[in-house]
Amino acid sequence: MPRPVVAGLDGTRASFAAADWAAREALQRELPMTLVHAWSWEPVDLPVTRDEETQREAARRMLHEAAAGLEERYPDLDLTVEQPPAPAVAALLERSEDAEMLVLGTRGYGPLLGFLLGSVGLQVLVRAGGPVVMVRAAEDESDRPERRRDEVVAGLHQLTAGGEPVFAFAFAHAAAHGMRLRAVRAWSLPTVFNYSPAAMKLADESGGIEAHEKKLLHDALKPWRERYPEVEVVEHVDIGAAAEVLLSASARAGLMVVGRRGNPGRGRHLGPVAHATLHHAGCPVAVVAHD
Repeated sequence: MPRPVVAGLDGTRASFAAADWAAREALQRELPMTLVHAWSWEPVDLPVTRDEETQREAARRMLHEAAAGLEERYPDLDLTVEQPPAPAVAALLERSEDAEMLVLGTRGYGPLLGFLLGSVGLQVLVRAGGPVVMVRAAEDESDRPERRRDEVVAGLHQLTAGGEPVFAFAFAHAAAHGMRLRAVRAWSLPTVFNYSPAAMKLADESGGIEAHEKKLLHDALKPWRERYPEVEVVEHVDIGAAAEVLLSASARAGLMVVGRRGNPGRGRHLGPVAHATLHHAGCPVAVVAHD
């Protein structure tokens, strides 16, 4: 049974943009889609507070109106709606376990400052076992020059078997959309504290540190090139901080893919590269957990 693309809806403009992105992704990959709005009664002692049934009905109406809009725009979409009576984080994490990806919306600071992560999005990002795609609300770009978005830009730091989920997601997305994959790896000069004669010997044999890093990336990409021969791959190796190198390579990115170290339940953190890309990328960002 195909795994669905799951989108979380909370009524904000960003979540509607995320649902629309998820619908297009589900159609492109010929997958079903599940639209989820988690709702639980949380009474607040204010004069404007509506009763439980009124709030429940408003949430149900919002969810079904959003679903109707998606079905109108994408008549071939295999869409299911769910309104679990649970806190949003718990409900989204549960549904992400059996999802191809979980898609969430996030507010933006603006065109230059990227994403503003809410508490729900952040908690899901650091705990989800599968890929989570963060989509910013659509902005009026009528006054901006048109920019080509024909690349998947993937930050490939972990080149061993533990990093395979990042490779797999990036290549699958590029193949599904007929996009080029820009495989990005950053390197820096070793400090006196992590200097290793053995490592430097390997680098010297490869023609220097940069040449050694290029060889490592090229070798790691080889089996994925064989698995996805239709995907054009650009190997991008540069010196500098990983986040800066990744963001500087993203001018034509339709999607940025980064890894998050740590399994669900232990060692939960995003890391500086994921944090930086989520706050400054100008395109949707997929965060993929890896070992």
